[in-house]
Amino acid sequence: MASTNDPFQFQEFEEAGSLLEANRDATTISIEDEAIQAENQRKSGGLTAGGGDDDEDPLAYDDKSELLSGQKKSVPFWTFEYYQQFFDIETHHVKERIIGSVLPWPGKNFIQVYLRRNPDLYGPFWICTTLVFAIAISGNISNFLVHLGKPNYKYTPEFGKVTIAATAIFSYAWLVPLALWGFLLWRNNKIMNLVSYSFMEIVCVYGYSLSIYIPAVVLWILPYQWLRWTSIVVALCLSGSVLMMTFWPAVRDDHPKVIIAVMSAIVLFNALLAVGCKAYFFSNPQPDLPPNSTAIEVKPSS
Repeated sequence: MASTNDPFQFQEFEEAGSLLEANRDATTISIEDEAIQAENQRKSGGLTAGGGDDDEDPLAYDDKSELLSGQKKSVPFWTFEYYQQFFDIETHHVKERIIGSVLPWPGKNFIQVYLRRNPDLYGPFWICTTLVFAIAISGNISNFLVHLGKPNYKYTPEFGKVTIAATAIFSYAWLVPLALWGFLLWRNNKIMNLVSYSFMEIVCVYGYSLSIYIPAVVLWILPYQWLRWTSIVVALCLSGSVLMMTFWPAVRDDHPKVIIAVMSAIVLFNALLAVGCKAYFFSNPQPDLPPNSTAIEVKPSS
């Protein structure tokens, strides 16, 4: 049994006892209780969810706080991270933008309604790629159906059409927006109150505007000229409506001649793409020579 003179034995402080005796209604605070309460609050706040503090990712916390604060990292355009942000998009957003480009509504600006200052390259890239293979495959199938049943015809797939179609589609989807962006930027520097669009926004609009041509090209397989021209006209009206309603706010305050020139150029390049693809990949084939035809050689008389 410990002695009364043991220095390690717990002793009651006389001063604390006297203070409690003087004011019995006073509230006492325990340090241990504060620690337990803080731990419980931290657990209830969800900070220890997922298995404790060791599982918490500090980098993820930094990214969340950065997004919540509305700050974005600025990276140079020649790096891979700069273009990676344009492929970070949800599937339902791509679906909404495709539907918005196929079914344009009067008075709705595609950039303001669907892009919301968040353009992507995922949708335009796959739309252009799908259109390239759709044109090449439909052109080969159409050529095969036209010559089907002819004894002197041997089918040979034309893989060169894929290269030509890719050059035409991607040149239209990148070079035309580049020229339009440069022109609008030049006009915006001269007239300060014009609406300005970024280059990626213009590329995004042009890429999604080509989605209507994919079902139209599939219909071109059937060897009916009236069906092909009808699908071309419908696709031109829908695709051209998206482009004109989108870029009208950017030029409506400009000079009337500039407005006519820009709108005409947008419609003209769109029509040239559709009519050019139809004329090159789905043109009427040359008539075959009869199987028994022979060349007649004329010899000069002596």
